[in-house]
This record gives sequence, structure tokens and C-alpha cells, in this order.
Amino acid sequence: MRILVVDDEVELADAITGSLRREGYAVDVVYGGQDALERLSINPYDLVLLDLSMPDVDGLEVCRLVRTDPRFDPSTRILMVTARDSVDERVQGLDDGADDYLVKPFALRELSARVRTVLRRETTGGDAVLLAGELALDTARQLVSWSDNQIDLTTKELALLRYFMTHEGEVLSQERLLEHVWDEMLDPFTNTARVTVGTLRRKLAAATGHAMIETVIGAGYRFTAPSG
Repeated sequence: MRILVVDDEVELADAITGSLRREGYAVDVVYGGQDALERLSINPYDLVLLDLSMPDVDGLEVCRLVRTDPRFDPSTRILMVTARDSVDERVQGLDDGADDYLVKPFALRELSARVRTVLRRETTGGDAVLLAGELALDTARQLVSWSDNQIDLTTKELALLRYFMTHEGEVLSQERLLEHVWDEMLDPFTNTARVTVGTLRRKLAAATGHAMIETVIGAGYRFTAPSG
């Protein structure tokens, strides 16, 4: 999943970015509302962590534009992260289209839990564990198992599997995987996506005896859990 962190407190923004990257998310960071709008008009993001108090474009205005301006994807989820803690301000943020609201100061663990909750609402109906047949991915503990036997994956392989499982049956192009599982720091001409898909496919096949990731020639990859 690809996340955009927007906060003019540079130290805090960088701390959030580092923490989420360690969990396997693809994370970009900007320090103002105008830069956020520019990024959102170019890149597809699954979630925006959005500060409200910024000197150029206020976070509430960014949120309104994401929800109403055709330049932006209205399905992008928004988690407002702000020191504004009055009930009226929280209600205003939610009414303007935010999916959740987290008041500063906060623990990074709580932020991580809020991110997981917001990201899985649409794709999994709110369950903390993703299931595909007997394959289970615990999004909170970052553990993968098949018939209760744990499968050891790297952080990026876990992130890739999470994206595959939330789009089971869809043909996902390499470009789409790069957009949602990696961030802007990745060289767009790298073969990282192909290599990571290959290692994930081999690990899943070795642990389960099933080829869950199919290469669709000329189109990308399809993840399908075995039936029966």
C-alpha cells in the first residue's frame, strides 16, 4: 500500500515516514499542502496522513479538494493527524471527507494501528487477518501462515502479498505494483518488482504446494488462492 505523509513538522513527518517504511509500506513525504496536491494529482495513493495546520494550503482544504476535484482520486483514504483536538474541529474534518482523525501527540504504535484499520475497511470489511483459502496474513502482527504453519517473508514480500490478497483474481501490471507497493525512491527502470514477485511466488509454492501467483503474459500477475 502506498501512503503520502503531509506535515510541515519535518522531524515528525520524517519519523512517521521511517516508522511506516519499516512496516513495509511504500511512503512518500511532503511538508506542505500545495506539494501534497501536486503529488496527489500525479501518483495514486491508498492513504494520505494529513496534518491540518500548514502555512500554505490548510489540510481541510486539501481534504475537500481530494473529495471534490476531478483531478484527484476520491477513493483515496485520508487520516487526519493534527493538534486540533476540539470536538467541532474533529467533526469538521470528518464531514469534509476524512476517514479517521488522530490527535497529536500520539504513539507511533497507535498511528500504525489506525493506518491498518483505515486501509483494510474497504478491502477486507475490517478484519485484521486477510484470508485466501488456507493462507492467512495477520496485518497487525505481520505474520503469514498456511494451515497454521508460518511462512517467513521479508518486509517487502509481506507488503506485496498484502496487495495481492486485497486484489485477489485481478490482473495487476508491474507498473501498478510499483505504484502501490514501492515509493518514489525506487528507480522506475529497476527489475525489483519482477524479482520480488518471483521470490514471493517460490516461497508460497514451497510452503503450500500451490502456484498462487500466475504470470499473465503481456499484462502482469494474478493472485488466486487454491480452491478445495
